Amino acid sequence: MLTLFVNIYLKLFMIFTPFFVISAFLSLTKDDSRVERQRTAIKITVAVALTCFVLFLFGNHIFALFGITLDAFRIGAGAVLFLSAVAMIQGKTTVSPQESKEDVAVVPLAIPITVGPGTIGALLVMGAGLNTLPDKITASLALLGAVLSVGGLLLVSGRLERFLGQQGLTILTKLTGLFVSAIAAQIFFTGLKNFLA
Repeated sequence: MLTLFVNIYLKLFMIFTPFFVISAFLSLTKDDSRVERQRTAIKITVAVALTCFVLFLFGNHIFALFGITLDAFRIGAGAVLFLSAVAMIQGKTTVSPQESKEDVAVVPLAIPITVGPGTIGALLVMGAGLNTLPDKITASLALLGAVLSVGGLLLVSGRLERFLGQQGLTILTKLTGLFVSAIAAQIFFTGLKNFLA
């Protein structure tokens, strides 16, 4: 159980691309006070948690509704996640500061920056691949841990920026992209192998 927890926690934490999310968060809240930033960080964490748990726990029902096999979705989700990872490594995923003082917590920071198409696909695949109740409980705790870790990083993002600098965050974003590309390849090839078997 501990191995499953750590495995899912690390995969999800990387798929959430926390350092890119921090860069986007800092960019979109650069004119906000410390209290406003903290409020936005909490809103993002709650929105991400709700979205992720719906996708993670009801993936099987979503597949059944659309008549999609899990392996076909693995291939598609792996491909989309891989493209997101490549864009991250190349540094093409940039975020422009908002002109107006609209709330950016749910859109775009929670969705699609933290929970983008690749993340949605990975969550559906991981959730649908769990069959027993103990596995689902362990995986749900790992998901909650990953979401709270990202939320915690957002709460201390100002200090992280001062400590790492923008260049440091960019390097960590690219490294995260490499890990995400490996996870995407694993999802894709697992789906392809099962599809062809």
